[in-house]
Amino acid sequence: MGEEAFRVEACVTEVMPNGTFLTELANGHCLTAFLAGHDREIFAGIIKSGDKVKLQLTPYDLSVGRILVETKSFKHESQSVS
Repeated sequence: MGEEAFRVEACVTEVMPNGTFLTELANGHCLTAFLAGHDREIFAGIIKSGDKVKLQLTPYDLSVGRILVETKSFKHESQSVS
């Protein structure tokens, strides 16, 4: 039916407004990434330039990815901020 989304690891190169980030993959390809939903409220101020994040990409648009916040380091930092 439809194609499955896949996950890649990227490095944040620039923090932009509205919970969006410029990221770079290991092969040098640059994409725009975003935080969606409740993650935007929690992690927008925690993710900085140079952080490694996991992105979810769809085969339909490879220039935009959704940041998956599932690493322990982000969860640990968010608990200390609250």
